[in-house]
Amino acid sequence: QVQLVESGGGLVQAGGSLRLSCAASGRLFSIAIMGWYRQAPGKERDLVASISSGGRTNYGNSVKGRFTISRDNAKNTVDLQMNSLKPEDTAVYYCRYGRGLFHFSDDYWGQGTQVTVSS
Repeated sequence: QVQLVESGGGLVQAGGSLRLSCAASGRLFSIAIMGWYRQAPGKERDLVASISSGGRTNYGNSVKGRFTISRDNAKNTVDLQMNSLKPEDTAVYYCRYGRGLFHFSDDYWGQGTQVTVSS
C-alpha cells in the first residue's frame, strides 16, 4: 500500500499563487510516475500535470505556462506551483502516484485538497 498526503490548498484571489505538495510513503515503486489531477463540480477528473522519475513533464493544456510541477525523488514528494490563478482553476486537486515511467499503473490517489480562486 502507498499513502499520499496532500497539503497547500486554500482560497486565493484571481491572479494569485498557491503551491500544493504531496508526500508518498509506504511500499513505494522503484520506478514511479507522480502527478496532479483536478475535478470541478459536475466535471470529470482531468490531468493537471505529471512528472516521471527522470523529470519528464506533461501538462494539461489549460495550465501550460502557469503551473509548474516538480518532484524530489529522495523525499518521494511532488509539488505543484500554481501561478496566475483563474476562477476556472477552482477544483479539488488530487495527487496521483503509480508504477511506471510515463503512464500510471497500479495507481494510488490522495484524498484531495480544495483550491478556490475568487474573481
